[in-house]
Amino acid sequence: MFKRYTYNNLICKNVVRCLVSFIALSGITATAQETLSPALVDPYEKVNSAYNNTLDNIDFNRNANGGAETKLTLSAGTVKPQLIEAKGKVTLTLPATALAEDQYVELDVVNFATPVSKIETFQEETASKVVFTYSGNVSARFIQSDNEILVSITEINREIEQQALEQDAYTGSPISLDFQDVPVRQVLQIIAQVNGFNLVTTDTVSGNITISLSAVPWDQALDMILQIKGLGKRLQGNILLIAPAEELTARETQELEAKQQVAELESLRTTTITVNYAKAIDLANILSSEDGGILSGRGSVTVDERTNTILLRDTLESIDGARAMVELLDVPVKQVLIESRMVTVNDSVDEELGVRWGFTGQQDDFATSGSLIGADTANTGLVGDLDNRLNVNLPVTNENAGFLAFQVASLANGTILDLELSALEAENKGEIIASPRITVANQQEAYIEQGTEIPFVSAASSGATAVEFKKAVLSLLVTPQITPDNRIILDLVVTQDTQGDTVSTSTGNAIAINTQELRTQVLVENGQTVVLGGIFQQITTSDVNKIPLFGDLPVVGALFRNSSNTVEKRELLIFVTPKIMTESL
Repeated sequence: MFKRYTYNNLICKNVVRCLVSFIALSGITATAQETLSPALVDPYEKVNSAYNNTLDNIDFNRNANGGAETKLTLSAGTVKPQLIEAKGKVTLTLPATALAEDQYVELDVVNFATPVSKIETFQEETASKVVFTYSGNVSARFIQSDNEILVSITEINREIEQQALEQDAYTGSPISLDFQDVPVRQVLQIIAQVNGFNLVTTDTVSGNITISLSAVPWDQALDMILQIKGLGKRLQGNILLIAPAEELTARETQELEAKQQVAELESLRTTTITVNYAKAIDLANILSSEDGGILSGRGSVTVDERTNTILLRDTLESIDGARAMVELLDVPVKQVLIESRMVTVNDSVDEELGVRWGFTGQQDDFATSGSLIGADTANTGLVGDLDNRLNVNLPVTNENAGFLAFQVASLANGTILDLELSALEAENKGEIIASPRITVANQQEAYIEQGTEIPFVSAASSGATAVEFKKAVLSLLVTPQITPDNRIILDLVVTQDTQGDTVSTSTGNAIAINTQELRTQVLVENGQTVVLGGIFQQITTSDVNKIPLFGDLPVVGALFRNSSNTVEKRELLIFVTPKIMTESL
């Protein structure tokens, strides 16, 4: 009773009539003194006389670009809606339209994640209103088709992105349309005439449409109209066919079935296709594959590997399709020249300082020298050998060192002083460049190596021995892939193995192998040189040989020690340069 009273309260002209309506609905009996009779007002009769349309249903959804779409279904299509946007609300007014009893709603649509958070309906004296509460900057519009109204509310930034995508998809000249409740056939005829098309529509294309578009591509406007009316289009030459989408699909299905029936009855033909660059067996597998093959169900294919020729037996249409496919795929494969350079730089500095000195003396029965033999010889009045006279014997071991020697002899009192200084500074610089080159077809693996095989003895569990070989080679394993923009993706394995030191094992001496290897995938411009990687090693060695205690004395301690400093640097850099082969290269 409350809903019905509220509903009629909006159309009551004065307080007296509202009171009478309430009495009539509540069943209260009026007294004889009352001047108004309950029979004067019939609420439903008043409603029906004020409105000639009804809002029967509201359906809310989220569209693909995050906007809100609300479809309103009316009992008739005669209404001319008005859309007003202000202060966070979009109000759609439906003149002369009443709300159905179940459409007094307040819908919470926050969970749909659209700009719209709430939808409310209101009944006024001469119209009904649907109010959308939103947040952010939005764009609101509606499209009317017969008894349905589609209201779209989209965030402006998303709408701009969507319009940019649509502008890329549609290329027609701009057109403006502004119609209120006109036959859809008339709008389609205008679009066809503007663009010089002949229009054909089926009998099932009917109904009216209200549309307001400004400066949009004509093909976009056409698609929008077809989408609203559930229609489809086919363009053959300059003839534009418009029909319901389901009808077009059914007709095309029938045509396809008819073609298949004709193909099943068509006579088979035999032909040969010579393959120049590809393998005929590979192309034959493509033509006859179950997934996307060209041949019909009655067709067959065989291959003559000797002449690299494909033999086809099928309908004329399938043979033409197979021939076109072979021409498309039978092209020379691009080739890539790959040059790799491995640069090894060695740099070492060796500094060594040594000393040898000895003191030999004899007086009366006392003698001193570098050894007992030297002292014994000196006690006899003779001069002993040099090795026996040295107190400190720490020279530079390299025979290429520089030497400076002094000897002071006082034969009168039998005193001899021997002094020898030795020094060496050696620098060693070397550069080794290895540059393997290889030419390979696109997406094919290629391998090149150069080096030696080193023998070694291996022992079995039975105790038997055998000689085996281990490779110490410079090698390049590569698989190139040419991209559409003429760049090159390289899968590379580069190794540089060298012979190392000799080590002792249970089965004899064996030779160690120094290994350097790089595995990588890189994207390189055509003809560009890129550094794949590098290894830098630095070894610093300091050796000191000295006489305890004396060798640690400041200044004079240098006479009692031998020092050696070695700095060895080694650097490996690996470069690669791919070039796509051309006729001039």
